[in-house]
Amino acid sequence: MEYTREEALELDASDSLRHLRSHFIIPTKNDLRRRTLSPQSTTTECQEELCCYLCGNSLGLQPRQTVYYVNTHLRAWATKGVFGHFKAHEDSNIPPFVNIDDIAAQRMAPIVGASASEVAVMETLSANLHLMMASFYRPTKEKFKIILEGKAFPSDHYAVESQIRHHGLDPSQAMVLIEPPDPNQSTITTSQVLSTIDEHASTTALILLPGVQYYTGQFFNIRTISAHAHWHGISIGWDLAHAVGNVELQLHDWDVDFAVWCSYKYLNCGPGAIGGLFVHDKHGQVDREAIRNGHEGYQPRLSGWWGGDKVMRFQMGSGSSVSKVVADTLSEFVPIPGAAGFQLGNPCALAICPLLASLEIFSLASMTALRSKSVRLTAYLEDLLHRMTSPAAADGMDQLYWIITPSDPAERGAQLSIRLKPGLLEGVMVELEEQGVVVDERKPDVVRVAPAPLYNTFSDVWIFVATFKAACTKANTKQTFNGEGLGTLGGTNDNGWSLIK
Repeated sequence: MEYTREEALELDASDSLRHLRSHFIIPTKNDLRRRTLSPQSTTTECQEELCCYLCGNSLGLQPRQTVYYVNTHLRAWATKGVFGHFKAHEDSNIPPFVNIDDIAAQRMAPIVGASASEVAVMETLSANLHLMMASFYRPTKEKFKIILEGKAFPSDHYAVESQIRHHGLDPSQAMVLIEPPDPNQSTITTSQVLSTIDEHASTTALILLPGVQYYTGQFFNIRTISAHAHWHGISIGWDLAHAVGNVELQLHDWDVDFAVWCSYKYLNCGPGAIGGLFVHDKHGQVDREAIRNGHEGYQPRLSGWWGGDKVMRFQMGSGSSVSKVVADTLSEFVPIPGAAGFQLGNPCALAICPLLASLEIFSLASMTALRSKSVRLTAYLEDLLHRMTSPAAADGMDQLYWIITPSDPAERGAQLSIRLKPGLLEGVMVELEEQGVVVDERKPDVVRVAPAPLYNTFSDVWIFVATFKAACTKANTKQTFNGEGLGTLGGTNDNGWSLIK
């Protein structure tokens, strides 16, 4: 079967979500090449050729409304000063500063399958992960281990290790790493996760796993694994950095204890954007009577003033020095019920504005519809990668790449991870960049490609595969001609990729 550009265009024409692409700024090829932010010619954006951007798993594109949201906030600050905390404006859809995090949580909740009270928009992923482990990792002499995957994203590994050390324990004894059973495999099965839980249940205090694995793109069975953890009486948390805005989530119904995520990938909120967390309602309850009687009355946590009961938020007293009116009610820290009670300081209103801009676009389509398009886009990508190969490669004689992401759509998100023949990565990445195709790499030999349903098209996928195939052939030819190893490939300037990966 011939896979033509015309076929991709036909698929785009029948895409009911194609209008969402217009809500994003797609960089042009000239944007990527020039060394200035401002254009050096009078050529308009619509006259320039757009790049092929398939890197939403690393950094999502900027919504056009982001500038409006940010500028509107800055204008409110400039014209109202401190009164901007409480005064709404008839010509703005951004709430007063003091309520902006509540509104963001309400709009974020449907994307993760939660009630608004179970979501908080705050901090960064790593900070939120530490806050959640401070609350849910309560090691004892008998139960002190944390189960995580062996190929966890480094920040997760560092956080777990440091939490274990913080409790005076030895990571070599307290960390249980789930590794692929075969060194030639990159993924781990649900049954393997469950059997690891069974093996270590009597000594495990917490489980932390990724919703979607950053390297392979594998989508874990959150519901099944969470239920199995709870059957053993073990709390479980999920890093959803690569899952939020990518796959359908039902965190409340799946009985997840807690989850954390960032907002700069599929949520398109910009580098280092504000993060978020989920805490199941059962852990967000506040028993005021217990607190009055000298008991804690809520899930243990690290506390801060913004997580405290709003009635007391601006009361400056604490403990015995609190005013009599407040003291007659409650005299110590009382958290807001739900996830908001885990907040520390007031979140940056400016940082929430890009999130609101992105969530406005998400509100135009359901996660079910976005996921449906995503499944079709990634299946098309997989099909083209399998079929747009040379006869020799198809027969395995000179295979230049392999897909290491699960082929079952239920076990992956938007991303496909492609392992290259050793020695090809640098040459392939240089050629892709020169052709205006943006994906990312994981050295020494993996390319990650993620068509995002909000702004990517079937044509984007077709362009990538055609360019990628040519780049692989070119890099392989150059390697064969020059000898072996990465040192023989041209284009050694990685333009900073190695620093941010």
